[in-house]
Amino acid sequence: MSHAVRNLSPDFLAFWREYHLCTLTTLRPDGSPHVVPVGAMYDPEAGLARVITNKNSRKVANILAAGAGVRDGADPGGARVAVCQVHRGRWATLEGRATVRTEPELIADAVSRYAERYERTPAPNPDRVLIEITVERALGRG
Repeated sequence: MSHAVRNLSPDFLAFWREYHLCTLTTLRPDGSPHVVPVGAMYDPEAGLARVITNKNSRKVANILAAGAGVRDGADPGGARVAVCQVHRGRWATLEGRATVRTEPELIADAVSRYAERYERTPAPNPDRVLIEITVERALGRG
């Protein structure tokens, strides 16, 4: 079921605050899907989903190969991606455009959001980057 991104139900939003692992789907240069488990945080006020990861990961390479580049704050484009979570009969998917962010303050904010949702602070990682997804569509049931 499709949901209006700017008018999501309280249940849908609560689901994104609960502890659930997610999957992130990016597209490889050949167009095939690359699906990996991730921790993801959704900020409905900003219309953003965030994933912290290593800059040398395949998901980052896929986003960069799609021409999204490293965002400097001005690029509205990005690679098409989907982040999804499921728990029993409930599921939620956020689709949008992803860019790679390297600004230390944005990464620190995402780490803080991760620690809040997943109840643990990830170990320091000098190669950490942020995948920032501008959410364009929300789907789900539950």
